[in-house]
Order: sequence, then structure tokens, then C-alpha cells
Amino acid sequence: MRRFLSFLALAGLALSVWNSPVCAEDTPAKIKVLIITGDDVAVHHWKETTVAIRRILVDCGKFDVQVSEDLKPLESADALNAYDVVVLNRYNQKAPLSDAAKKNLLDFVRNGKGFYLQHLASASFPKWDEFGKLCGRYWVMGKSGHGPRGVFAATIADKDHPVTAGLDNFKADDELYAKLEGGEPVHVLVEAYSDFSKKTEPLVFVQEFGKGRVFHSAFGHDAKAMATPEVTTIIVRGVEWAATGKVSK
Repeated sequence: MRRFLSFLALAGLALSVWNSPVCAEDTPAKIKVLIITGDDVAVHHWKETTVAIRRILVDCGKFDVQVSEDLKPLESADALNAYDVVVLNRYNQKAPLSDAAKKNLLDFVRNGKGFYLQHLASASFPKWDEFGKLCGRYWVMGKSGHGPRGVFAATIADKDHPVTAGLDNFKADDELYAKLEGGEPVHVLVEAYSDFSKKTEPLVFVQEFGKGRVFHSAFGHDAKAMATPEVTTIIVRGVEWAATGKVSK
């Protein structure tokens, strides 16, 4: 059963670590966002992170946000196309995805809409090759990994992209994902050196997919991680960029 949820009653889970970014006050029609959530590994409290993402977007004023705890919205192309961007904050472990739902998601992006992935979402659907291409880089169980969660130095790799323009290198408090797989031609916006892999790893990257856009952020282990001001800004700008191809001031 499809459930669109109001997370405002749960907002206290995230507000203790939340700082709202500066957003445009004269934004035109709001960008329609669908957050798909409802599943993840036990250490990822998806209700907390979904509250945080939703609050970040709603407080900005640019977005009209709906949330689904299941994959049913992907089953209807008409329902899906009512949105400008899908935000996947879910590591799908068990729920099957029909061939129609797969086609609907791919067509949604190819035809000009946006797809935003956060943290472990790219580990979903490991047997669906096209999903891995959509993600650009993706987590593979038993191969990808990270060291202990903690503070690390994140480097802005592209200071001219609309999402990262004006941002300086910053300290993140999160898991530093490493050894993601995939060979698509992604464009890296933020990176960090990993003691786990002994390499510089892409943490935020984008790619075009048909006429649409994919924004992939490895940040977001919990609400505290997303409260880092630069990460908050990246979420707001990243969702807007995925939806529209630009970032309004």
C-alpha cells in the first residue's frame, strides 16, 4: 500500500543538529520532490535521515516534498512524472522491483527529470545493471567499505559547478565511503582521501543520463552528518540541480 507520510511530527529527531541554509525568497513554482525511503541496514536510521532531508528541503522554501515508505510510486509512470526529482534515501534490501517500475524510473530520468541518491542507496538492486549505470558509482557488498565514522577533510574538486560554487574545503563528520564500483563518466564535485582504501575517493558526483541528471552524494550516515553546513548546502543545491539543471540564488 502506497503511503505518503508527514514527517513533521518526527522532526525533533533531526532539529537538534539542524541549521537552515540561506535560500531564495522569491522562488517561482516549487520543485516537486519525491523521497523514497523505508528500508536500510540497522545502523542507518532511515526515519531520522528522511526527517532531516525533508526538513532541509521544506525549510528552504524551494521544494514541495512528498515521502513514500515503499517503492509503489515507481509502478506508475503517470504518478512518477508528477514530480521533478526522485530522492532515494533507501538501501532496498528485500522489496522486488517490477520490470515496469524499472522502465518508469529510467524513462523518468532519460526524459529530463532528476535522480538524487544518498549514502547507501546505490547498493540497492545489485542485480539490475542499468541501476548501477544510473548511479554512476555504486556500493557493492563485500567490496566497498569505509573506516570508522569520524571527522575527515573533504575537498571541493570543482569550485565552478553550480552546486559547489562558493564552497571551501570543509571538515565532514560522517562515514567516508570508499571502493565504490562503476565505470560511467561521472563528474566529481567533492572528494576525500580515505585511510581505508589509501586513495582519494569521490564523495559527491554528477552525471547526465539521457536528457536528465543524476546527483550522487555519499554523505548522510545520520542527521548529524547532514547538519554540517556545507553538506546541508550540497543537499539543497543538489536536489535543485538534479531537478532543473541549475541552482537559483
